[in-house]
Amino acid sequence: MLATDHIDTARQFLADADREYESGDILQASEKLWGAASHAVVAEMQARDIDANGHRKVKRFVQELSEELDDPLVYSLFKHAETLHVNFYHGFLSEENFEEHRELVRRFVNQMLTIAAN
Repeated sequence: MLATDHIDTARQFLADADREYESGDILQASEKLWGAASHAVVAEMQARDIDANGHRKVKRFVQELSEELDDPLVYSLFKHAETLHVNFYHGFLSEENFEEHRELVRRFVNQMLTIAAN
């Protein structure tokens, strides 16, 4: 996939997450939000010609990007996306907690898409 494909996929997953949540499926919404976050990060990694093979590399890139931007919130928001990924498998978030993570991950994805578009 090209970086532009990852951007499109991230946007599609955000919309899919909204539909899943509205239908009451928090687990699927959690995974779609994780997918949106990871695709948004991979888009920027590809734009920088960085190998995005594996979760550890993606996470490390977000840590480095957070330092590069001198914005610790970038990495913090990414960790909310990881929490949603874990929630998909274990279903431990209440609806209220999910909604909090959902808003923070949407913020992260939109920030990453802005970075990737520049």
